[in-house]
Amino acid sequence: MRATVIYGERDIRLEEVPNPVLSTGGDAIVRVVAACVCGSDLWPYRGVTATNEPHRIGHEFVGIVDEIGPDVSTIKVGDFVIAPFYDCDNTCVNCRNGVSTSCLNGGWWGANDRLGGFADGAQGERVRVPHADGSLVATPVQPTDAQVPGLLTLADVMGTGHHAAVSAGVTAGSTVVVVGDGAVGLCAIIAAKRLGARRIVAMSRHADRQAVAREFGATDIVEERGDAGVERIHEMFDGVGADCVLECVGTRESMDQAIRSARPGGMVGYVGVPNGGAELPIKALFGRNVGVNGGVASVRAYVEELLPEVLTGAINPGRVFDLQLPLAEVAEAYAAMDERRAIKVLLRP
Repeated sequence: MRATVIYGERDIRLEEVPNPVLSTGGDAIVRVVAACVCGSDLWPYRGVTATNEPHRIGHEFVGIVDEIGPDVSTIKVGDFVIAPFYDCDNTCVNCRNGVSTSCLNGGWWGANDRLGGFADGAQGERVRVPHADGSLVATPVQPTDAQVPGLLTLADVMGTGHHAAVSAGVTAGSTVVVVGDGAVGLCAIIAAKRLGARRIVAMSRHADRQAVAREFGATDIVEERGDAGVERIHEMFDGVGADCVLECVGTRESMDQAIRSARPGGMVGYVGVPNGGAELPIKALFGRNVGVNGGVASVRAYVEELLPEVLTGAINPGRVFDLQLPLAEVAEAYAAMDERRAIKVLLRP
């Protein structure tokens, strides 16, 4: 089959690789219907994180189950399934506590699993899923082609945006600031709106992303950054800042922006993959009673909650995919996101 391999900085290739095979009883082979490029995939693509040797890449996919192992009980051949951006058994103590990204038996796509098999990267034609009953969520019906992009967001960005809002304690009547206008930040706007926020500020400098933010529920746009951005947020909210700030980037600058935009006693929900030396200023947090909560999003725990609203069209997170390409053009997909010619690129094998 064909799958994506990263060789190094700006070196993405589509290659022939071995077909996945069932090997551990509880696994499944999924034929990928749609995958995508994530903002976090750009860190190795840009050389921010090192690629020491060529390896498979991609961690978001939906597809059709082609084969199942003899121990699989809840997933059937022919099911349309959503896979979170990681593998989990959904039964260990960490999974039961809602932190399935710390599954005691789980792992990551594009790597060897803990059972002695290989979990394929998502940007390919097929993926072996080690814990089919734990990781995969089957849709109640076969979705239409138009529903596929929204379902794909449940593998990562919609669930991650939701995690930011939940971590920040967004509730009915909250004032919310979203730092970051990528796919996660835009989905965080959807999440804040569905949790009842009365005012949602999108911090964005790009007209196309501002338009999507408005469509998703943003009531205000702030283009300023740094001190000017913080000052503008304080002006908008009684001179003190917002109740909840959702940090969806992961840099030192974005975290600083988020923390200083929260009011005394406010909360920052952070989900941006940390890069660029982001650190917490404990003294400043202490002095203003600002809380920080979040981390890598356990999106598997949110799929069942969000799935019905995607299927009915109550929310439309698939709108973040503003470019679709065939898998054969995966290198162009990375370039388009790297050059900000696309918010998020959907790949069709």
